[in-house]
Amino acid sequence: MDFDSDEENISEEDYYSFLNVPKEASKEEINNAYRKFSRMYHPDKHREPELKAKADIMFNKIKKAYEVLSDPHRRAIYDSLGTKGLETEGWEIVSRTKTPAEIRAEYEQLAEERAERRKKQATNPTGNITIAINATDLFNPYDEDLFEDEYDSGMLGRLPNIEVSSMQFTQGVDFPLTQKDTCTLSGQLHTQNGTGGGGVNMSWRHLFSHKSWAEIEMTAGSGPAISLKGFRTLTKRFFWNGGTVLQFTPEGVRPGIMSTLAMQIDKHSIGYISYHGGIRSIFSTQIIRDTENNRFNFSIQVGVPHSFFQLQYTRKMMAQELKLRLAIKMGTFGGVVEYGAEKQVSKHSNLSFSVVCGVPAGVKLKIRLSRANQVYSFPIHLCEEIMPSPVFYATVVPLILYVVVKKGVVEPFLKEEKSKKLEKQKQNNFNKLLEKRKEAMAAQDLMQATYTRIKEEEEKKKGLVIIKAIYGKVIKDHGDAEMSSDVIDVTVPVQCLVKDSKLVIHENTKSDLPGFFDAALGEEKILHVIYNYHDQPHEITIKDNESLRLPRPAHRTSVT
Repeated sequence: MDFDSDEENISEEDYYSFLNVPKEASKEEINNAYRKFSRMYHPDKHREPELKAKADIMFNKIKKAYEVLSDPHRRAIYDSLGTKGLETEGWEIVSRTKTPAEIRAEYEQLAEERAERRKKQATNPTGNITIAINATDLFNPYDEDLFEDEYDSGMLGRLPNIEVSSMQFTQGVDFPLTQKDTCTLSGQLHTQNGTGGGGVNMSWRHLFSHKSWAEIEMTAGSGPAISLKGFRTLTKRFFWNGGTVLQFTPEGVRPGIMSTLAMQIDKHSIGYISYHGGIRSIFSTQIIRDTENNRFNFSIQVGVPHSFFQLQYTRKMMAQELKLRLAIKMGTFGGVVEYGAEKQVSKHSNLSFSVVCGVPAGVKLKIRLSRANQVYSFPIHLCEEIMPSPVFYATVVPLILYVVVKKGVVEPFLKEEKSKKLEKQKQNNFNKLLEKRKEAMAAQDLMQATYTRIKEEEEKKKGLVIIKAIYGKVIKDHGDAEMSSDVIDVTVPVQCLVKDSKLVIHENTKSDLPGFFDAALGEEKILHVIYNYHDQPHEITIKDNESLRLPRPAHRTSVT
């Protein structure tokens, strides 16, 4: 369950589950399922006024699910966007002569455009906080013999001196003016060993098309400056961005220029050639290859004050939400080797650390937390020389801290938040849950005649007879499954799905099957079935989204 989401309503209905057909079901399978349930729920099949009213509700639901899944165009939209897509503004104007793939693509575009408009209605704040820490006294302590005797050599005098060497704060906010014009206001503050400065930037960007944009930016702080920037797609494989800047100083106007030409080499690779001219002239080239599991980055820079080459490799372990990084950088400043990892700790948050070993920089530990558009960085300078102890501690201590914090703080916090969220969901949807329960009970009432007929037929031929079926949350205690109060008896609807001594329930949530109900909203659920086949007892428990096929020899239990 996603706890970074603001969604607190019951999930929308699953038409495939409601008709008990697989998502790749053919038109014939959908028709057969519709006919089967129609015979059970058609109002004309029931004479009592109360049952007739219930049947009318259930039949309309069956009919609605069938109308969507039997129409290739509506089914394509439902598969991509769900029931909300069927209600999307713009459906009326979509040409029904298009293929399902084309109509799905057009619908996704409409949804993206609406989402983008909603996003631009609010400001988009971004921020970056960097706090550099000098902890070299931990591994390179000052020689106490160099100090005068007047300094006390007691306990306080032997404590390592750890200090904040620099800080930098950046904050920006976007103000969408129109769909093509955006204004951005940002500010920066920085300090280095007690001295620092800051500045304020304001920019305006105009989008000419999806192929080009232009931007003007004004800066005040360390001397006013004005810059012009632009982007242009040249061909399918080439695009360019660049600009010029004029900085006004007491010594005069300092012009600068920057230009980057990029080429799409293949599906996963792109190359860049860049030039920055002015007080510092830099020429660089870069090749990036980004695949599903790997990312390579090779770059060369020639210019003032430094020239270097750099090779970076990132291994993406998507199943573990983990990235491992290794980088080597050599140049006129010396050499650096950096290795580290990045872990996704929530939907919007990533935590990373890396160890940097270089000459003459020494050993550094970099810790970085990204939360949405906010970035918090903590570079810690551990040693001015490359020594085994700081490298070891910089590698091991973050791993230990991560495990301790995760087990002792994060997981208990998320567990508590999950409980609060689930309780809030249940409270917010109390009336809807009651309605769903009432609907499930009504469906079971309508199934009674069908249930009795199928059960008697199966008993006569010693076929598949459902003794007990329960759906909902399970509490496991010492290996034995105990049913909690968040369950519903689904013996009747499960027996009604039996045909020719066989039962098939497909890989969909069971909560949308007729006669079923999600009594454990947001919790993991199971379906527990006890049945007889050829007068032999059987028993099986499956997870909510698992498929179920009965009978199976593996389900047989010993007779007590």
